[in-house]
Amino acid sequence: MPSSDSSPNQPDRRPLIVLAWLWVGVPLAYGLYELVRKATQLFTA
Repeated sequence: MPSSDSSPNQPDRRPLIVLAWLWVGVPLAYGLYELVRKATQLFTA
């Protein structure tokens, strides 16, 4: 009877998924931080 779990011969891809999200998320977060920082400088005296 087949189970709903992934087959044991497939590698665990969770570390790759986490790495991919970090690869995108860290620069995105830094860019948003810089955007907010510079926007506040622009709109304050």
